[in-house]
Amino acid sequence: MPVDYKKLKMLRRSRVVWGSWRIWKPRAVFWIGAIAVGLISVGFAWAADRAQHLFFAATSSGEWAFLLPLIITPLGFTLCAWLAITVFPNAGGSGIPQAIAARHLRDDADRSRLLSLKLAFGKVVLTVAGLLSGASIGREGPTVQVGASIMLQAARWGGMAQAKGLILAGSAAGIAAAFNTPLAGIVFAIEEMSKTYESRANGLVLTAVILSGLASLALVGSYTYFGTSSVMAKTPMDWLLVLVCGVGGGAFGALFSAGALRLSARIRRFAQTMPLKRMLAVAAACGLASAVLGIATGGATFGTGYEQARAAIEGQAAPSFFFIEKLAATFLAMMSGIPGGIFAPSLSVGAGFGSTMASLLGTSIGLGAIVGMAGYFAGVVQAPMTAFVIILEMTGNHEGVIPIMAASMLGYLTSRLFSREPLYHGLSRVFIAQSIRARRAAQANET
Repeated sequence: MPVDYKKLKMLRRSRVVWGSWRIWKPRAVFWIGAIAVGLISVGFAWAADRAQHLFFAATSSGEWAFLLPLIITPLGFTLCAWLAITVFPNAGGSGIPQAIAARHLRDDADRSRLLSLKLAFGKVVLTVAGLLSGASIGREGPTVQVGASIMLQAARWGGMAQAKGLILAGSAAGIAAAFNTPLAGIVFAIEEMSKTYESRANGLVLTAVILSGLASLALVGSYTYFGTSSVMAKTPMDWLLVLVCGVGGGAFGALFSAGALRLSARIRRFAQTMPLKRMLAVAAACGLASAVLGIATGGATFGTGYEQARAAIEGQAAPSFFFIEKLAATFLAMMSGIPGGIFAPSLSVGAGFGSTMASLLGTSIGLGAIVGMAGYFAGVVQAPMTAFVIILEMTGNHEGVIPIMAASMLGYLTSRLFSREPLYHGLSRVFIAQSIRARRAAQANET
C-alpha cells in the first residue's frame, strides 16, 4: 500500500503545532485569568457582605452605639480617600470609567495607570473599608475594574495583543460574577463598555463569562441575587405604574448623573491648588454628612441598600422618602472620591422610588420596585438593554419582561432629554485626560 508522504508531513506538523507550549500558553493564561476573576469576585462579595454586617453590628450594640457613625464614617472616608490618592492612584470611584478609559488608550503604560494588579488589590481592600465605614457604595463597579485589570495582566503574561478585547472580557466577567448574571455581563460589555458590537472580541467575552461563571458556581452555587419574583402588569393601573416609574425614574437618574458630572468637575477645580488636603477635606465632609443622614434615617442609608431593595421586591413598602435619602447618601459617597460603585445603591434607590409610586397609585409594591429599578438605573447609566437584562436576571421575573423593558426604555429616553452625556463615559474622559497629561509630563522630565 503506497504511503502518502504529504499527509504524514501535515500530520507531524499539526502535532507539533497543537503540542507547542507557545501555542497553548496564551490560551492557558487567558483561561486561568477568567477563572481568577470568578474566584476573586466571590471572595470580594463575601468580604463586602461581612464588612457591612460588622458596621451594622458595631452601630447597634449599645445605647449610644447609633452615634458611632459620627466618628467611624468621616474617619473611614478620609482614610480611604487618602489611600486612593497616595498609595492606589486611580482606584477612586466606581472603576467602570477607568476600564472604559483604558480601552481608549493606545499606550500600555497609560493603561497600566488605570488597570493593574496593584490597583485591583487596592480596589478590593478600599471598597471593603468603605462598606466597613457605612458608605452607600457597591462592589459591582469595582469588580469590573478588578476583572479588567486581571485580564489585561493576563494579556501581558500570555503575550496576547488583544488588549482592548481582553479589557472588555474582564469587565463582562466581573459583572457576570458579581451578580451571577452572565447575560447581563455580555450585554454590559457591548452596550456600555464598547458602545458597539465587536465581532473579534465576542469569543473572548463569551469564554471569559463562562469560565468566571463556572468558578463562581463551583463556590456558591446557582442563585438569583434578589430571589425570585413573579409579579406582572395586569391592570391599567399597573401599566400607569410602569409609565410613572419609567419617566420618573429616568428623570431622577438624569438628575443624579448630571449632578455628579458637574459637581465632580467643580471639586477637581477646587482641589487644583492643594490636591491632597482639599480632597481629604471633601471626603471628610461627605463622610460626616453621610453619617448624619444615616443616623437621621435610622441607618437605612448606610451600606448597599440590598435589604431594602429585596424587601420592596417581596412586597414590603419602603418608607416614602427612602429613595431620596438613599440617592443623597450615594451621591455623597461618589463625590467623596472613595473607591466604590453605584450599581447596588442605584437599584435600591429605584426600588424605593417604585415602592413609593406603587403605594400612591394603590398597585403592586413588588411590581413597582422592579420597574422602578429598571427606570432609575437606565436613567443613571443610560444603558437600557443592560438595565433590562440585569434586572431580569437578578429577579428571575420572566412574567414581567415587557414591563421591565418598557420602564428601562422610558428611563433611558427621559434621561437623554435632561442629560446628553452618559455618566460613565463622561467620567472616563477625565481619566483619559489625566493619563495623557501624566505621559507628557514623564516625557518632558526625560528630555
